[in-house]
Amino acid sequence: MANDEQPPEADESANTDFAFRRCAAKVREFPTTPGVYLFKDSAGRVIYVGKATNLRARAGSYFGKGAAEEFRTANWIQEISDADFLECESEVDALLVESRLIKDIQPKHNREQKDDKSFPYLMITTHEDFPRVEITREPKDRGVKLYGPFTSVGALRGAIQVLQRIFKFRTCSLDIEANDQRWQWFRPCLLASIDQCTAPCNFRISKEEYRKDIHRLQMFLEGNKKRLIAQMREEMQGAAKALQFEKAARLRDEIHMLETLDRRGELDTHIQPEVFFVDPKKGLAGLRKVLHLAQQPRTIEGVDIAHLGGNETVASLVQFIDGLPFKPGYRRYKIGNVQGIDDYRSIYEVVARRFRRLHDEQDPFPDILLIDGGKGQLNAALGAFAAMDIQPPTLLSLAKKNEEIFLPGQTEPLRLGRQTFALRLLQYVRDEAHRFAQHYHHILRRKNTLPE
Repeated sequence: MANDEQPPEADESANTDFAFRRCAAKVREFPTTPGVYLFKDSAGRVIYVGKATNLRARAGSYFGKGAAEEFRTANWIQEISDADFLECESEVDALLVESRLIKDIQPKHNREQKDDKSFPYLMITTHEDFPRVEITREPKDRGVKLYGPFTSVGALRGAIQVLQRIFKFRTCSLDIEANDQRWQWFRPCLLASIDQCTAPCNFRISKEEYRKDIHRLQMFLEGNKKRLIAQMREEMQGAAKALQFEKAARLRDEIHMLETLDRRGELDTHIQPEVFFVDPKKGLAGLRKVLHLAQQPRTIEGVDIAHLGGNETVASLVQFIDGLPFKPGYRRYKIGNVQGIDDYRSIYEVVARRFRRLHDEQDPFPDILLIDGGKGQLNAALGAFAAMDIQPPTLLSLAKKNEEIFLPGQTEPLRLGRQTFALRLLQYVRDEAHRFAQHYHHILRRKNTLPE
C-alpha cells in the first residue's frame, strides 16, 4: 500500500468526524427559544428527538465533552450527522410536540433511553361521567384516550399542573357518577379552593360543561391550539350576547392563559425534581396502614422553623397532594410574636395562624399535618389547636436524629424501617419544608446584609 493511501475505515471515520463537527457548528446557529430538536444519521434518518427550553443550549450540549462521557449518550452521539429544529411557543408546547414526534417517528435512541421501563403516558378516562386526567406507565386498552409517550414523567407532571390552571380538570381517583346525588354533599379538595378544579365531586359543574373542558384540553394536546382559541372566542362572544357574563369572563381568562402560555409554561417552576426513591402511592398507602386511618390520605402539609441569628424567625409550610409537592400551596410566615429562638412558640404561632384562617374561611384541612421535630414541637402544635378549640387533622412530628415519629397521646415514638415507603414520604415532606424555610431565611439575611 502506498504511503498516501488510507484504509477504508479511516476514510469513513474521517467523514463521520467531519459530519459531527459540521453539525455542531450548525447547532450553534439554532435559536434560543423553546422547541424540539431532531438529530439525524448519515442516511438522513431521525435517530433522536428531544425538547428544549433553549434550543441552542440544549442541542449544543450533545457536542461537548460531557455528552461523550455520559453513559446514556456516549455510545451513539457519534452517529449524529445532521440536526433540525421546530420552534414552539412554550416548554409545554415543546413537550407535546416531542411526544407526537417520538410516537410517529420512533427514533431508535429514544427507545433506548427507557432504561427497561415503559414511557409515561397522559391518560384521560373518557368512559367516566366526569373524565379524569392521570399519568400512567401501564395504559389501559379501553375507555381511555392516551397521549404520549413522554420521555420525562417529571416534565409531564409539570405540564399537567400548568394545563390544570387553564382547563381545571380533575386528577383525583374518585368514581363520580352524575346521577348519584350523594356527591352534592361531598367536600371538595384544596384544588377547588384555589380554582384549579371545577369540583365535579360536589356537582359545581354539570357533566356537559365539564366534558366541554375535557374536549378543549384534548384539542390542545392534539396540537389544535389556534383552532381551539378561535372556538373559545366565538363561544365567549355568544355568552356575552346572551348576558352570561360569568361564563364569558371565564372563557376570556382561559383564552388569555392559553395565549400567554409562554410566560407560564416553564415546567421547572411548577414541580420539584423527582425523588427517585419515593413512590407516592405506596407511601400514602403505608401511612394509612401505620397511622390506622379510615381512608388513604391525599393532602399532607409540613411545617418547619428557621432562624436568622436569633433575631429573625421564619416558618415554612409546604403542601403535598397525592404524595407530590404542590407549589401553589406553599406558604411563608415571618414570626412576629416570639422573642429570640423559641421553636415551640414559633410552631404554636404558625399553626394557629394557618388553621384559624382555614377554619374561619371553611377551607379544607390537610389529611396529615407534619411538624419537623420531636415531642415538644408536637405538643406546641397541639396546644395551638386546643387554644382555638379546633379539632386538628391527623397530627404527627418527625425527629431527624433517629427518624422517630411522635403521635398525640402516645408515650413511645413510632419507628419505621428506613426503607419503608411511608417513612420516605414523610422524610420528603419534612426535607422540603426545611429547604423552603431555609430559602426564606437566606432571602431575609441577604436583605439585612445589603447596604442601604
